Amino acid sequence: MWKRTLIVLLLLILQAPAWAETLATRAVSAAVSEVAGGKASAELFRRPALRNLDEVMESGHINIGLYENFPPYSYRDESGEARGIDAEIGRAIAAGLGLEFRPFWIKPGSSLGRDLGNNVSRGHYLRPTEVADVMMRVPYDRAFSYMRDSTGEYINKSVVMFGPYQREEWGLVFDAGRFDDEATLGSFLHQRIGAEHNTMPATYLTAVLGGQLRDNVRHYRDVGDAFAAMASGEVAGIMAMRGELEHYVAQHPEHDFRLAEARFPGISRQQWDIGMAVRHTHRQLGYAVEAVVDRAVREGDLGDIFQAHALVYRMPDFYAEILGQAE
Repeated sequence: MWKRTLIVLLLLILQAPAWAETLATRAVSAAVSEVAGGKASAELFRRPALRNLDEVMESGHINIGLYENFPPYSYRDESGEARGIDAEIGRAIAAGLGLEFRPFWIKPGSSLGRDLGNNVSRGHYLRPTEVADVMMRVPYDRAFSYMRDSTGEYINKSVVMFGPYQREEWGLVFDAGRFDDEATLGSFLHQRIGAEHNTMPATYLTAVLGGQLRDNVRHYRDVGDAFAAMASGEVAGIMAMRGELEHYVAQHPEHDFRLAEARFPGISRQQWDIGMAVRHTHRQLGYAVEAVVDRAVREGDLGDIFQAHALVYRMPDFYAEILGQAE
């Protein structure tokens, strides 16, 4: 409504006689002031706080993008404090730069590209003035970084992915009390297996082995719910990321849950490096953050963080090639 009013008043300025020009100009000024004065309307005139290295350092704090409700990597405890491996790495980054750590919680979207756009490069339409300075848990993959759309444009051109700090992989956990030997995918032709809904494992399990597992697949809200189902006997195994599986196995010491040395036919990338992302115009900030994380990887500090969360630290392939060790 206010846009139409401004257009009409601008037309008055251009077409009205001289005696009305002053009146119309004052009306436009009043309309703009009224629009900008309202809290909701003022948001339309504000841009996301896209901060470069100098602005971050001057502010005294850094906003670290963390996925919400994603144990063991990032979640809130009962008091609302940020916990998890990525939260601890975020604190280490902030300390290394002499800044205050501030978590920026990210709700997963329909794709990683949307998450990067909504939380790093431009801001979400529901919170257009808020973005993270650095986003954690982004695949460090050259092919993904340089993906192009049908017109040849780079899909992720507004962000830079950098700083690998962990190698992640798909894994399988099984209830040893339900099997005579270590479980494989074929073991679930006659046993039920769980997965988090709307994830790659949920899709994969319904299609692998010619779809023979489809009727035995159960979908759950998250991996934690899947483990609760396995503890109650509803399923005999779970497929998810290995870090999540290790975390929840440690949370159920009363059960004989074990990680299987399984391979997943048909999945081209069963392991991948995890890194971070910044806006493409903020490379200097990325360099500063990467220096802190690089030192933590080389000196073993990241391994200590993972061990404190009952996870095995798997060094990224990027560092394994340089340092000559896989873990």
